[in-house]
Amino acid sequence: MYAIFEDSGTQIKAQVGDTLVLDIRDLPENAKNVSFDRVLMVGGDGAAKIGAPYLSGAKVEAEILVRDFKGEKIHVWHFKKRKGFKKHTGHRQRHMKVKVTAIKG
Repeated sequence: MYAIFEDSGTQIKAQVGDTLVLDIRDLPENAKNVSFDRVLMVGGDGAAKIGAPYLSGAKVEAEILVRDFKGEKIHVWHFKKRKGFKKHTGHRQRHMKVKVTAIKG
């Protein structure tokens, strides 16, 4: 069984047991689980259920493995030709790692 859900403007396909890297979010300090209720589609066993746009009552539950870590560094270069202007900036996005434990729908 699999589900496609929306999180932070992206659509993510998940199956039970998958490990996902998602954008970080504000959660209570002692939270061990997170659930996603913006489920677009559930499929796998027989016919697929498709929402318009979301399925009511469907939910993807996940266990938090790593609450906060940084991704790869992205280098951004700015320059203007013939002006001698060069500028370098970098960015490391913060993520969280979760493991999908259940799909209800």
